[in-house]
Amino acid sequence: MPNEPLRLSRRIALLTAGAVALAGCDDHPNSSGTPGSSNATAGQPAEETPSTDPVIVAALSSAATLVTQLSLRYTSTGQKFPALRTQLAAGLKYHASHLAKLKETAGVTPAAGGKLPALPATSAAALADLAKREKAAATAHAAAAAKVSGPAARLLAMIAASETQLATTLTPKKKAAAQ
Repeated sequence: MPNEPLRLSRRIALLTAGAVALAGCDDHPNSSGTPGSSNATAGQPAEETPSTDPVIVAALSSAATLVTQLSLRYTSTGQKFPALRTQLAAGLKYHASHLAKLKETAGVTPAAGGKLPALPATSAAALADLAKREKAAATAHAAAAAKVSGPAARLLAMIAASETQLATTLTPKKKAAAQ
């Protein structure tokens, strides 16, 4: 049934819901709680200073390593299967912006990447492999978000939600409908 709506698994739905809930956390205990309010001086934007907390730096560095590996996987897949480049462009763009946001925190650096596993032989298998890796990354980032708080938790939750969406778009339609 080609017109049947895409169904997500319960696990993915719960992960996404958790990521969205974490994204709504408020870091400003002194604020009034009113949406749109700010403690910023009139005319000056509120700035959050990057954390140098070792736990946060470690969590964000681990996330940066995983995002870098995903980006390399997207690039390698696009090189091996040029017909997929357009479909992979959004994932590359999102991962590049995620990596830039992760590196805004002082001390965050991705670990040096080792040799990536071999790419699958077909383009369909390569897309399925990327979808599987996106789901695993989303799970890892959601778990990391639960262990930290504030801006780091929101960033990790946002990345997890994005990876969940990317995994869904990379999953073949007939396989996605079966989940």
